[in-house]
Amino acid sequence: MFDILLYLFENYPQIESTPDRDTLAIKLNAAGFQLSEIEQVLDWLGELDGIHGDDYPSSLAGGRDALRCFSSDEQLRLGVEEQSFLLFLQQSGIIDDLQREWIIDRVMALDEDDNIAEKIRWITLVVLWSHHPDQNFLLLEDMLFNQNAAPTLH
Repeated sequence: MFDILLYLFENYPQIESTPDRDTLAIKLNAAGFQLSEIEQVLDWLGELDGIHGDDYPSSLAGGRDALRCFSSDEQLRLGVEEQSFLLFLQQSGIIDDLQREWIIDRVMALDEDDNIAEKIRWITLVVLWSHHPDQNFLLLEDMLFNQNAAPTLH
C-alpha cells in the first residue's frame, strides 16, 4: 500500500493533478502494482477525500492546544512512539488538531497493524498532501527520509 502512496506522491506533486479513479488505476497497474492493492489504496484515499472539517467539532479547526485522550483501540494501534510523533508535529506547528484527527482516522482505517511507527509518517504526508496541496512538505519529507532524525520530546 505504501509503495503506491509513495509513487503517487512522487508522480503527482499536486493532488489536483491526479487523474480520475479509473484512469489512475490503469496507470498504477501499468506501473506494476497489483490490482487488489490499487483498489485498497484508492478506497483508502477516497475515504480520506471524504473527510472534512465539518465532520468534527468546530473547536478543532485550526487549533493546536486541545488535549487528546486516545481510546483503548487507538492506544493499541498507536503506541507511545506514534502518539509522541503526533504531539511533536502539533507542537512544531506542522499539523493542527483537526489534521491530527484526520491522521488518526487514516491510521485506524489501515488493515495492517505492523510498523505503524514508520507508516504514520507516510500517512501524515498523504493527509497533508491531499487536504493542503499548497503546503510546504520539505520538513516532513526530511523527517521521513532521514531515519536518524526521529523527533525527541523533552
